[in-house]
Amino acid sequence: MIIVKKVLNNNVIIAEHPNYDEVVLIGKGLGFGKKQGDVVASERAEKFFVLKDADEQQQYIHLLEYVDESFVGLMNDFIERIEDRFNTRLNEHIHVGLTDHLFFAVKRINQGLDIRNPFRHETELAYPKEYALANELVEWLNDKLKIQIPEGEIGFIALHIHSALSNRDLAEINRHTQLVAELIDIIEENLKLTIDKRDMNYLRLVRHLHHTIERIQTGNYMENQDELKKVLQSEYPICYTLSWKLMKVMQQKLRKPVPDAESVYLTLHLQRLYKSI
Repeated sequence: MIIVKKVLNNNVIIAEHPNYDEVVLIGKGLGFGKKQGDVVASERAEKFFVLKDADEQQQYIHLLEYVDESFVGLMNDFIERIEDRFNTRLNEHIHVGLTDHLFFAVKRINQGLDIRNPFRHETELAYPKEYALANELVEWLNDKLKIQIPEGEIGFIALHIHSALSNRDLAEINRHTQLVAELIDIIEENLKLTIDKRDMNYLRLVRHLHHTIERIQTGNYMENQDELKKVLQSEYPICYTLSWKLMKVMQQKLRKPVPDAESVYLTLHLQRLYKSI
């Protein structure tokens, strides 16, 4: 049985859980009419979110001190929509991270302050499913709150969704997105071109760079490509040299070795881009 210990508001209660001891339960209308000692009905069990981690619980309780109850209810619906779309449970930190982020984003919008996101396009290319859902949810939130959330905010929400889906730290995902943008700047400077962000080759390159960074982080290296490497070095010297420059930047930023085989894949992506101009 799940027993109510304290009702924080209509959507949030602290309870004794048979599997997780003391937990924060979050769900639409979950605390309505409840008092200490009440049992949470079993038919509601599929609807709430359990914050098991003690630090997450304290952060969420602190968040409730400045976020109004109606917004908490909206965010519960918001997060439930994400889980329904991807048919999975999200990392519990999204309840703290995304609620806090969007609360202050809406506050800035209402104050007339601008929200800029220089990495929005790279985020859309790297995480298209998360971005598409973030776009849908922003339209839904605009309607509910009668505001107009700027396009740049969609990218930030998409990163929160990806972080919760992949169980990766949001700060790390942000660093990697910025690193990809830096690598693109280096490519444009060295090849003396301005990349058409609508070009399919650019899309493939950005996704490849994100996957490369993730492989480097996990140590999931690719097979040796020594023979092909020699051919590409001879056939495409400009792009081959640039690929090694990019690899050194990744190695310095990530503080992890980059496999030599990466030069092959990067050279092929760069050559497609270079040839298209």
